[in-house]
Amino acid sequence: MEKGSENDLIVRDFLARQRTKLANDRTLLAYIRTSLYFLVSGTALMKVEDLANIKEFGYLSFLISLVLLVLGFFNFFRIRSKILKGKYHKM
Repeated sequence: MEKGSENDLIVRDFLARQRTKLANDRTLLAYIRTSLYFLVSGTALMKVEDLANIKEFGYLSFLISLVLLVLGFFNFFRIRSKILKGKYHKM
């Protein structure tokens, strides 16, 4: 059995690892939620026709939404691999 596997952990360490996994999940959901907010605001900005040059802000909002989504998933899988390797304390 390899050192640091789930079976070798005492209860305190096991629960700490579970909290770390759940925190990583919550962080991903926060990135997705923020990305959706920018997507919705970009859509609203695209529909406004009374103000000049507002569509550029809509496109910028779409771009920020996409960047946040990609960054969130990248961060999630990077930290998840560290957790699975047992190196999550060195982040």
